[in-house]
Parts: sequence; C-alpha cells; structure tokens
Amino acid sequence: MLTTAEKKVGSVVRGSDSYMSKQGSVYAPGISAETVGSTAVFLGMVTLPPEGRTRAHLHEFHESAFYLLSGEEVELFTGDRLEHRALAHPGDYLFIPAKVPHVAVNRGKTPAVFIGVRNEPTAQESVVMLPELDALVP
Repeated sequence: MLTTAEKKVGSVVRGSDSYMSKQGSVYAPGISAETVGSTAVFLGMVTLPPEGRTRAHLHEFHESAFYLLSGEEVELFTGDRLEHRALAHPGDYLFIPAKVPHVAVNRGKTPAVFIGVRNEPTAQESVVMLPELDALVP
C-alpha cells in the first residue's frame, strides 16, 4: 500500500496476486484499498473459467460494472428470481446495481476475462451469497 506522502501523487500499480472469490470468479485487484489506499473505487481483472459460473449473490453496498475483454459469450442472469437473461460478448459492458441478485455463466471453452470496477475500494467486498437461488440457473 502507498504511504501518506505517495498518496499525494499518481502511481502505476503492478497487478497483484489473484484470488478465488466466494462467488466463484477469480479476482486480480489493480486499484483497491489494499493496493494503493483507494477510498472510493476498485478496479481489477476478473476471470470466469471455461464452463464456469458464479454462485448466486448480490452486492449489498455497491454497483459493479464490467467490460468483457475476451472469451466467448457470457450469460448474465439478474432479478429477484434470476429471471432476466442477457448475453454479453467481447466488447460489451455489463452493469449490476447494488442489491440485485445475479449469476454469470461462461459456457464457452475459453476463460471469460473482464475488467471490473465498483464504487467500493476493498478487494474483499461485502457479498451476500444466495444459495437458495443457485438452482434457478441451469
């Protein structure tokens, strides 16, 4: 993390170690509270493995936005009962409001790689898991 003096100037941050999130995607934080002392934003790379999916969850306190950098099509299920399905392709942006249940599914044979940002700076954001909804997404 940057020192107080370093926070008064811009910085270049090398990508940090990745980790498996509790929702099932791999996060590699770039800008976060942990890496540079960010107080308002998280920016990093998020990977959904081939034939992988996230577990049903929501983010109680923050909005999330993603840019699908590479991979094949990804299905995004949202809504109280995950009843809304949208398809994302490389070059598409995804937006998930706070408190909205969601699941992302990569049925492809290659990793789906996203650039992700949210208005919550920590790498381990507060996630509410919704296991009762998992079976609603095939």
